[in-house]
Amino acid sequence: MMRQLQLWDSEGAAQSWSVRQSPRARRLSVRVFRHGGVEIVVPPRTSAQRVSAFVSEHREWIERQRLRSAPPAHWPLPPSALALTALGEQWQCVAAGGRERVHVRPIGEWLLALEGDVSQRERLRHQLTRWLVQRALRCFEPPLQALAMQMGVTPGRLQVRCQRTRWGSCSRRGTISLNACLLFQRPEVLRYLMVHELAHLRHMNHSTRFWSEVARHAPDWKALDRELLQGWRRVPSWIFK
Repeated sequence: MMRQLQLWDSEGAAQSWSVRQSPRARRLSVRVFRHGGVEIVVPPRTSAQRVSAFVSEHREWIERQRLRSAPPAHWPLPPSALALTALGEQWQCVAAGGRERVHVRPIGEWLLALEGDVSQRERLRHQLTRWLVQRALRCFEPPLQALAMQMGVTPGRLQVRCQRTRWGSCSRRGTISLNACLLFQRPEVLRYLMVHELAHLRHMNHSTRFWSEVARHAPDWKALDRELLQGWRRVPSWIFK
């Protein structure tokens, strides 16, 4: 469950920070994303008064992290390279000329051509993120299907999106959704997230039996889960302007 919390920043301007109830949460925590957004994660049935008290106690830390995490006024586009850690790929980016429109295409081994007016940063950002989604969809499908066979489950279709707050999900129809930003995580972390979502095909909850299923296929899931919580630090700032 997600809701908005109206707060005030250090300069007196209104801020709408999201509050998400998580059945996995045992205590209140806060996440500051690289795009400057703030999410308060709380256990179920946490009162608004408790959330407000938590935010007041940690406001200075949140503000420091927001200032540190916010992208620069002129975000670095086009990037000179894209390190897709999960795939072990280092893509070099080159401008291919032309000013009619921005287009991204792979050339040869690990080379991206940026065609069009590269000064149109928003259009270029959109094209690059779309390319990341396509790359992730192509490269995530084989290991996901291999893991599904090992776990004895049959997922539905795979969809990949570029999301700000969720790494993945599994619908009741069996659709597995993965975040393209997983491309910037270690392969072990990507595999854990796939195991996590596939385990939901047996247990559509976070019960003890669910975590036992995860542990069968990812014994070090606790450490990997903690690493994933910090994974937004590895996502390039230009993806979320």
